[in-house]
Amino acid sequence: MELPDRIADETALEELLSRPTPAVVDVFRRLRGDLAVLGSGGKMGLSLVTMACRARDAAGSSAKVFSVSRFGDAAVRRQHEAAGAETVACDLLAEDAADRLPPAAHVVYMVGLKFGTAERPDLTWAANTVAPLQATRAYRDADVVAFSTGNVYDVTAADSGGSVETDALEPRGEYPNAAVARERLFEYASRERGTPAVLLRLNYALEPRYGVLVDLAQRIAAGTPIDLATGYFNGIWQGDANAAALRLLEHAGSPPLAINVTGTQTLAVRDVATRLAERMGRPVAFTGEPAPAALLSNAARATALLGEPDTPIERVIDWVADWIARGGRTLGKPTRFEVRDGRY
Repeated sequence: MELPDRIADETALEELLSRPTPAVVDVFRRLRGDLAVLGSGGKMGLSLVTMACRARDAAGSSAKVFSVSRFGDAAVRRQHEAAGAETVACDLLAEDAADRLPPAAHVVYMVGLKFGTAERPDLTWAANTVAPLQATRAYRDADVVAFSTGNVYDVTAADSGGSVETDALEPRGEYPNAAVARERLFEYASRERGTPAVLLRLNYALEPRYGVLVDLAQRIAAGTPIDLATGYFNGIWQGDANAAALRLLEHAGSPPLAINVTGTQTLAVRDVATRLAERMGRPVAFTGEPAPAALLSNAARATALLGEPDTPIERVIDWVADWIARGGRTLGKPTRFEVRDGRY
């Protein structure tokens, strides 16, 4: 895939984030039946739905792509419809949600709640448990790729290569444990009812409006010193994460496949921030020293199954540095990747 040196504007960004690879198009040549994307109103939803629609059209498939969200913002709903999806307004916490979901043979599940857990832990647990119960009730026989998170692991040594899928899920904090519960409910449906599933543990998606790189670049732009206590992280271009999710529809199984989706490198905050600052033409200051452990995931299983991500992390750093230096719009949602106690 030819990659630009810079991303001119949000139109170009959305095109790049939703550009299907040949492998994704091939998946849509083989899939039989419609696709429902649940929780599509979040920050990744539009680009994933659009990629699915573009891949379907390129494959010459007649499959429908349903985009399911609460759609409190009518403009967001229109964007999904303009991409070629059929939209369905549905709150998965509603008692009758399972009866209102569209029939589909394939499902990408993106529902979840992370931020605000410290203030409303009850809502976090409801969003991460009640909603999966509704989805598994409605899609007993569908292939399901359920988005999860690297937060299901505890921190691991920075030089370990990251947590692997067979590691114990014993994280710290209410949100990470609610995320484990979400996984367990999909696992239960898969083992007890035979629902084919994938548990996609994402850590972290990157793009110029949101992500760890944006957090770092904004601090550099503001002249704020960067705390190195959390000194390492993983990241993957959001478009590559979208492509992985759609390709994993063909790998759903019972019991479910757990898989870490992230980049292949352990990234050092000091090194990445230094490179961002150089590209932005700004100085950067640091405080503290890196702790010996961080939240890290090992992507060896995904790399063996899908190949390495198409987009080099160096190119993503360039894009983010240029975007933030130009004053490009961001989502205004810090990732809080530096949190170490699970309190979000």
